[in-house]
Amino acid sequence: MRALFRRLTSPSFRSKVFLASFICIGIPVILSLSIYNYLTRDAVEEQAMQNAIKALDLTEENVSHILDDMLNVSNFVQIDSELNTILKNKSNMTLSALENQNYSGFLEDRQIQKTIEDITLLGEKSYVTILLKNGKYYTNYTTAQFDPYSLYDEKWLDKLEEVNGYETYWSGVEPTMLQYEKIQNPYQLSVGKTLRSNNKEIYGYVIVTLLETKVRTVLMNKNESEDLLLVDGDDTILSHQDPQQINRKAEFVAQLNPRQSSQIVELKGQKYVVTQKKLTFNDWKLVSKIPYKEATSNINAIFSKVFILLAVSFAVFFLILAYLMSRITKPLRYLERVVRKVQGGDLSVRSQVESKDEIGEFSQSLNNMLDRVNMMITEVSHTHKRKRKAELAMLQAQINPHFLFNVLNSIRMKVFRFGDRDSAGMIQSLSKLLRWTIDNQDDQILFRDELGLIRDYVNLMNMRQKNKVTLLIECTDRTKDQLVPRFLLQPLIENAIIHGLNQGEGEIRIEADVNEYQFIILIHDNGAGMSEAALTRVNETFGKSTNTTRPASHSGFSSIGMTNVYERLQLSYRQKPEMLVKSSEKVGTTIEIIIPLGGEEDVQGNVS
Repeated sequence: MRALFRRLTSPSFRSKVFLASFICIGIPVILSLSIYNYLTRDAVEEQAMQNAIKALDLTEENVSHILDDMLNVSNFVQIDSELNTILKNKSNMTLSALENQNYSGFLEDRQIQKTIEDITLLGEKSYVTILLKNGKYYTNYTTAQFDPYSLYDEKWLDKLEEVNGYETYWSGVEPTMLQYEKIQNPYQLSVGKTLRSNNKEIYGYVIVTLLETKVRTVLMNKNESEDLLLVDGDDTILSHQDPQQINRKAEFVAQLNPRQSSQIVELKGQKYVVTQKKLTFNDWKLVSKIPYKEATSNINAIFSKVFILLAVSFAVFFLILAYLMSRITKPLRYLERVVRKVQGGDLSVRSQVESKDEIGEFSQSLNNMLDRVNMMITEVSHTHKRKRKAELAMLQAQINPHFLFNVLNSIRMKVFRFGDRDSAGMIQSLSKLLRWTIDNQDDQILFRDELGLIRDYVNLMNMRQKNKVTLLIECTDRTKDQLVPRFLLQPLIENAIIHGLNQGEGEIRIEADVNEYQFIILIHDNGAGMSEAALTRVNETFGKSTNTTRPASHSGFSSIGMTNVYERLQLSYRQKPEMLVKSSEKVGTTIEIIIPLGGEEDVQGNVS
């Protein structure tokens, strides 16, 4: 349980990569699928309504074609001039005159009869009745099945008289007038027009009747789940797949928004896609009602397949990603084991990852770092051994310095009492040098104390030799508080006196300055100088000093040498100081020491 808790609170790199992949890829995909599902819901509804509109447009075209045929028949009777001339003449005659008319009158009746039969041959079969005001009528059906005079009993005939000019009146659905059609076709639809003379007086009527089953046949040639109906302006059903619904009120039609051709409504707890289409030549309209599930089933199936395809694609992609991430992070897990061995102290282990990518470069860098660490450990160990040997040599060279120091003080006091002040000063300078040699408490001293040692040393050298050396010190006050290795300058001054000035007269000038980044010391003499070849050898020696074994030093100050000074500088500072010698023959020699500030920590203190 604790291991599981640690994994959850401190996940591995591979777990973080998987988590990052899921956050950057998985969450956007899941959100996209969710948004897609949400947006497609509206798209499904929109598409379902568009499909319903297209289907209803086709139905409306077929129904309009049937009703348009009826309208064309009535228009022909009303507009044809030859037929209207005959009918007007017939309307001005009495029934008795019409019964006793001559042969030409008989031919006119035959012409009217043939005309109305011809105009109903095309399209759906319709029944035409021309009824004149004087009682004369013409039909394309046998009057044994229906008496045209019974039309005078219809209430809508009075409304037909109110129609002006070329306007029509649609009577709506009625029981079939023909006896032999009532069983198979119980309902009919009729359209009427008035026949008027030049003074706009009505002299007759033309009525075209169509059996309702002609329209019902069109309505039934659709989707089984679709409920199609033809209603009038009062929402009364004129035609329906179910004849029992005819002449009933379609209550739900009143709930529809007349401005929307298709809409989704809820009827008796169930959702429907309801579409309505108004006919162009009257106030009738076609209404389609489809259950929402059936209307969207095909579209939902398509969207569901797309959704499943996306989900499966993401799952496969994520598995491939998991496999690839496992392969990619495998070298990292191997490097982790290598690092743990190094952490345990095994510096001999090496990484075997040899790929050409960043992980391979990291592996090579790790191996190089381990090689460098081993080399530095070896180098520090050798440095420590050399420093210990140097300290031992210094200790052996002291030859009981405390005894010598006390004896020199006693001699100085006796010489001073006898009045030999020069000899007493010389002994005092030697005593100071001996005291700094004895004191091993601090490896570094203030630069002001180092300058004091140099003054005492030059005083001793001037007493030893006949020719005097002039010492000039030009140092800023800030430099005197800087820490330097003890006896840093003494070997350099010794070389300047012995080799530069050849123990003759001359001048040695010490300059020092300090800035924000460096402490700079210059030691200059006006001696013989060095040749260019000798100067090159000296400077090259500084670069090789840490790797070159030198013979043991003799006792005394002058034996330490410039190379020893350079090595002590390298051992005393983390940021390696620079030491450069500049010299010209018969001009003199200048030694420049540049110590970086901020790094004056003794390396030896970190080795133990």
